[in-house]
Amino acid sequence: MRGIISYGTYLPHRRLDRSTIAAVAGTGGGKGTRTVASYDEDTTTMAVEAARRTLRPTPARPDALWFSTVAPAYVDKANATAVHAALLLPTEAIAADLGGSVRSGIAALRLALGGSGTQLVVSADIRTGLPGSADEAAGGDAAAALLVGDDGDAPVIAELVGAGSATDEFLDRWRTPGDDRSKQWEEKFGETRYVPVALAALAAALADAGIDADRVDALVVAGLHGRACKAVAKRSGVDGAKVVDDLAATVGNPGAAQPGLLLASALDTAAPGQVIVLLTLSDGADALVFRTTDAIASFEPALSVAEQAAAGAPLPYGKFLAWRGHLTPEPPRRPEPARPSASAAARSEDWKYGFVGAKDRATGAIHLPPSRVSMEGGAVDDMEPIPMADVAGTIATYTIDKLVYSPSPPVVFAIVDFDGGGRAPIELTDVDPAAVRIGDRVEMTFRRLFTSDGIHNYFWKARPVAAPAKEA
Repeated sequence: MRGIISYGTYLPHRRLDRSTIAAVAGTGGGKGTRTVASYDEDTTTMAVEAARRTLRPTPARPDALWFSTVAPAYVDKANATAVHAALLLPTEAIAADLGGSVRSGIAALRLALGGSGTQLVVSADIRTGLPGSADEAAGGDAAAALLVGDDGDAPVIAELVGAGSATDEFLDRWRTPGDDRSKQWEEKFGETRYVPVALAALAAALADAGIDADRVDALVVAGLHGRACKAVAKRSGVDGAKVVDDLAATVGNPGAAQPGLLLASALDTAAPGQVIVLLTLSDGADALVFRTTDAIASFEPALSVAEQAAAGAPLPYGKFLAWRGHLTPEPPRRPEPARPSASAAARSEDWKYGFVGAKDRATGAIHLPPSRVSMEGGAVDDMEPIPMADVAGTIATYTIDKLVYSPSPPVVFAIVDFDGGGRAPIELTDVDPAAVRIGDRVEMTFRRLFTSDGIHNYFWKARPVAAPAKEA
């Protein structure tokens, strides 16, 4: 039996109210909200968060990591390797990018399902558009991860029982490299091309699974062409009440991450023995048929999609434009940081990417950052590594700095006491500076400190503990 053995999702903390757009841009907007990646987030950092939540409920560890995005932080250089490092995966586990089109996400999942061993498929996207555009309002930012394996690796919660695909070359949506906006052909044209190939892929997948449409308990239809997705859902033969909410009103459409996100949403509420179909429209169509197993009854995601969608904090439209690079406020009058050193980062890879400290074998004292000399007793080179990324902590004291350089000032720095030992100065994120208090509980999150000379300086920050997050 091969299928999904774990999954996890990540929705950024910030929400943009679409009704605030038109007052500034003069057009666009609408009802509801969309998720917004923070100034210190990109598709790599969001992928790390979704992957961490996927690995948390299971002891299984991947032999391979496939990362799909159409908004990579780097080109030429792989982005999956930073995810690999943050997860502390072994060197022999391959990590590679699949990108360039939204279809790369479902393609990576199909490759993993058709392969062997335990494979982690991660997709992340940041959707934007010109101010006041439909893409700006309808888009969303998110990441999703699916751990695929056999029942010999860990209990399979959703077994793959059928698959179908249809490929077609036509110009519907496109973006040339370097552009920060997508362009789209007339909607009716895309609908006339997508609907027949999607229905063909769905029919092939159902036939492969040996079931009829009326046996489907949940139908996920994902794709950037909303009109075509709705038309396919209506003509699928599946009861409309069984079509999974596309979260357009609260999250928006996160492009490459949407199939994984909506599949996770369906799995969040699934019972054993249910049939879930994932149908993705992108440069053709792909359909995957899953049947949930008894193991899903005892599976608990680190944080459900519904819990994340209901959380979050508002973001003013002006700040959204600044974070997206469409508005340039005056920064603090301090020198911008120098580019990070590649050699220094390589020497401290486990600390920088994995937040791994050092623990004195004799006294148990935890050192953050790692140290060769113990602060208790002075022992030299008698340390063992101790991963701290999943350890929560408490704010001992903090300061709000309005002068230090930041892409989005002010900066809140805190001294954090970690559960079980260890203390470190940590920058806070996803916080209202006026609401921070000594004694607040925080958890670690992988973020981007700054970018200089095209080099992203990744490290760990702390954010308020999300409820109802599981204790590490």
